[in-house]
Amino acid sequence: MRRLLVLCIALLLAGLTTVPANAHRPVRVPGAEYQEVAQLDDLTTAGTVASGHTNPADYAGLTHSRLPQRSGVPGVQIDGYFPDNSHTNTNHGWNHDAQFVIRLPRTWNGGLVVAGSPGVRAQYANDKAISDYVLSLGYAYAATDKGNTGATFHTDGLRPGDAIVEWNVRTTQLARAARATVAQYYGHPAREVIAAGISNGGYLVRWQLENHPELFTRGVDLEGTLWTADGPNLFTYLPQAIKGYENHDTAAIVAAGFDPRSDFLWDYHYTVYWKLTQRIYAAELDPTYTGTEADYDYTQRPEAHKAISRIALTGNIRKPLTTIHGTYDSLLPIVQDSDVYSTMVNQAGRSALHTYQRVEAGNHVDGLVDAYPDRLVPLVPLLQQAIRTPS
Repeated sequence: MRRLLVLCIALLLAGLTTVPANAHRPVRVPGAEYQEVAQLDDLTTAGTVASGHTNPADYAGLTHSRLPQRSGVPGVQIDGYFPDNSHTNTNHGWNHDAQFVIRLPRTWNGGLVVAGSPGVRAQYANDKAISDYVLSLGYAYAATDKGNTGATFHTDGLRPGDAIVEWNVRTTQLARAARATVAQYYGHPAREVIAAGISNGGYLVRWQLENHPELFTRGVDLEGTLWTADGPNLFTYLPQAIKGYENHDTAAIVAAGFDPRSDFLWDYHYTVYWKLTQRIYAAELDPTYTGTEADYDYTQRPEAHKAISRIALTGNIRKPLTTIHGTYDSLLPIVQDSDVYSTMVNQAGRSALHTYQRVEAGNHVDGLVDAYPDRLVPLVPLLQQAIRTPS
C-alpha cells in the first residue's frame, strides 16, 4: 500500500497520467464518419511500420538517418476520416480524404500535439519528425491529411484556392476533435495543446495561431510556407528561379532569394521541386494559366491575387510561436519567407509572442543531410527541441 502511494505521488509530481494496461475505454472521435481503434504495444514507427499503422511512403525523405529512433510507447491509435467527398488519399485502401490519426500513449504527460502534413503528403508524414518524438515524451498526438493529397490535390473544390482553404478547415476540425478525444479518454482536458508542422504544415501552424488561438497553447513552425496576396509567395520567386536555372543565370536565382552558397542543391530542387511546385499550385490558385512555369508573371495574374487573399497570412498571431528556418532553404528561400513573416509579426504588434531561429546551412527538409553531412545542418532536432521546451 505504501509502495502504491509513493508511486502515485511520483506520477503526480511528474505530471503524468497512466492508463492501466488492461483498460479498454470506449473512445469516439467527435465528427468522424469512420474510425478504427487499436491497442498497440508501440505507437512509434519502431512498432507501427510492422503493424501496418503507418505508411513509410508518407514520411520518406523528411528526416536524416541519424535522427534517434524512439520506441517503446504503448497505447491506443485511432485511424479514421471525417465526412468528405474527395478521394485523393488512398491510405488503408479507403480512397477517402480528410483522414486522420490520433495516438494516445498509455503514460500521458497531459499535453497534445496537433499537426498537418507537409507538402501534399498524407496523415503519417510527420511520424518520424514529430509523432515518434512527442510520444516518447508522453504527449498525445493527432495529425490530418489536410483534406486532399498528392499532385492532384488541386482537383478538390470548385473555386481557385478551395483545396488550400480546406487545409485550414481540416486542421481546425482535427484540433477540436482531438481535444475532445483526449479529454474523453484520459478523463480531463489537455493542459497544453501545441500546433506543430513543417513547410505547408508550418503554414497551418501560423494560420491557426492567427485565426483560432483558442484551440492552442502555442505553436512551432519549421519553415512554414508564406502566402501573401501582394507577395512574396511561391509565384513571385519560383518562376524567376526556374528561368534563371534554364538560362544558366546564377544571378537570377540569387535575385529570386536563394542563398548563393546553396547552389549545390539547385540541380536537385529544379528537377524535383521547383517546376512541379509551380505547376500544381498554379493549377490550384490560377487554373486559367496555360503558359510555362518559367514564364509565369504574378503581377499580371489578378485571379491568383484574389485566390491567395483567401489563404493569406497576416502576422497577427495570438499565441506564442517559434519559427525555425534554414538559410540554405532551396524551396522556400528564407529572405522571401520567414524573414518576411517575422517582419509581419512585428508590424502586427505581436513580436513578444514570436521566437525566430535562423539556422545557418539548414535546407528545406532534412532528407539531403545524409548526402551532404558536412554542408547541411539538420533542422528536425531543433523542431523537436522547440516542441519540448517553450521559448
